[in-house]
Amino acid sequence: MNSPVGLSSGSPACEPAPDAQSVRSNHGAYGKGVLFCVAATVLMGIMFPVMTDALTHIDPFTFTSLRYLIAGTAFLSLLLLKEGRRGLRSTGESIALAWILGSVGFCGFGSFVFLGQQLAGPEGALTASIMMATQPMMGLLLNSIVRKSIPPVLSFLFILMSFAGVSLVVTKGNMAGVLREPQHYSANALILVGAFCWVIYTFSASHFKSWSPLKYTTLTTWLGLTTILGLNALLFALHVVPVPTAAQLWAIAPHLSYMGPIAGFVAILFWNLGNRILTPLNGVLFMDVLPVTTFAVSSFTGVVPGRAQIVGACMTGMALVFNNLYLRRRARKLPAAR
Repeated sequence: MNSPVGLSSGSPACEPAPDAQSVRSNHGAYGKGVLFCVAATVLMGIMFPVMTDALTHIDPFTFTSLRYLIAGTAFLSLLLLKEGRRGLRSTGESIALAWILGSVGFCGFGSFVFLGQQLAGPEGALTASIMMATQPMMGLLLNSIVRKSIPPVLSFLFILMSFAGVSLVVTKGNMAGVLREPQHYSANALILVGAFCWVIYTFSASHFKSWSPLKYTTLTTWLGLTTILGLNALLFALHVVPVPTAAQLWAIAPHLSYMGPIAGFVAILFWNLGNRILTPLNGVLFMDVLPVTTFAVSSFTGVVPGRAQIVGACMTGMALVFNNLYLRRRARKLPAAR
């Protein structure tokens, strides 16, 4: 697996220094990783305004099932085209773990986040998007617990800076006003749980070293679909959610055309490709781009960004740049110190 320039583990003292071509290759791969992660989070940011209208026609569980059936079909077709039938073999990796991660990443994220968005009402898209900005913090803490290591202090501060910038964007600088507004605390809690599910899915990809990003995405999507469809069938049987009518399915067809092929297939594939290059600790920071994108899409309805929102967007962008520059500089110093 490629390691990013910013999070390299270093090399033994006896290993020769990398040549200029190797350095340029690493920088080129790093740039691709950044582009993949930015593209993924932009596409994911658009999905929350799309879901605002979709959730007025259908429940989040049925929509999640339909969405990942579309995305899963696209993943499977591409995997067979690229890797053939051998792409469906486990090659020594744990299928049980892949099923758990697929269930957590796709069933957990889709069900919890969109149910929370539905409960939050018309402002649910904005609420859900800002909750996604907590993922870098979750990722930093999860990485510290798993690796039993203290994260770099400056990285921690840059993540706080990026989250503060996102908060300014989505609250228009009036954070006290947001706190005074009546909130659906259960909705917020569901969205946070869903966000954490995605962090677990992202960070756990590193366990499948013999699988390509496409193979990891495809197999976890289909394994997770067994959980999604099983949950959906149970909810239908218990009459918790109604079986959708033909009119409802027709009403959400435009939403599925984006949520399945674009936000479900392209965005998730880009996300896993980018994180394979940058590593999850670096890649998850780009989740702060997501709520800014959600706000930008909402602005097409006539919302004009204020001064505080422009400042917040700049803070988020600066935090991303500064953190990556710091990690790259830190990685260059570690081998020299050893």
